[in-house]
Amino acid sequence: MTRYRVEVERGKKYWTIHVPAVERHTQARKVGEIHDMAQDLIQCMTDKPADEIELDIHIDLPADVQERLDRAEALRAEAARAQGKAAEELRGAAAALHEIGLSMREIGQVLGVSYQRAHQLVSGGRQVA
Repeated sequence: MTRYRVEVERGKKYWTIHVPAVERHTQARKVGEIHDMAQDLIQCMTDKPADEIELDIHIDLPADVQERLDRAEALRAEAARAQGKAAEELRGAAAALHEIGLSMREIGQVLGVSYQRAHQLVSGGRQVA
């Protein structure tokens, strides 16, 4: 299996596809065509069968778009961390309520979750409410 880097950027009408290893370019009308067009180009230039070709596709996006994608990824990671902390706090609240003598049904009512979910929280279950 040979891995080929595929560099892609948007032109006025088409996606320009460059494969440095074969020093050739091709085009695709739609993003969904990039893989097949790059693979066809490599097959034509190297005579390798498709099952011996692995593509490493890099799409060069405009800077403002890439910045937004980077910020979105950072926000997703931050949200995942916050969700984990919230679940930990919910488990702690359920455990504290259990320690002061509330039943599972009462814990569920206070926390706005089902009896079964209250039991999971007190037991340290990882399922999110």
